[in-house]
Amino acid sequence: MNIELMQQRADNAVVLLKALANERRLFILCYLLSEGEMCVGEMNKKLGLSQSALSQHLAWLRKDNLVETRKEAQTVFYSLKSKEVSEIIKLLNTIYCH
Repeated sequence: MNIELMQQRADNAVVLLKALANERRLFILCYLLSEGEMCVGEMNKKLGLSQSALSQHLAWLRKDNLVETRKEAQTVFYSLKSKEVSEIIKLLNTIYCH
């Protein structure tokens, strides 16, 4: 394996691990995994975060390419972006929630 590829993969892992190190962002990712695609309004009701805080966390996750969005009229729906993110969240769920 070449060193550049290893570095890129390590960089990607660091981005994900930094996001998971924040309890609220981890909770958002876990919730999206269990519930699937959701809009901010639905998440706001379920997660107990202020709309401002939730929007900031979602912006962070979006910037780091951990969630993706789909717009329908004026409603923005969020979902997990990659299989890798889903697999890590599933693993954490298996270890810590069962």
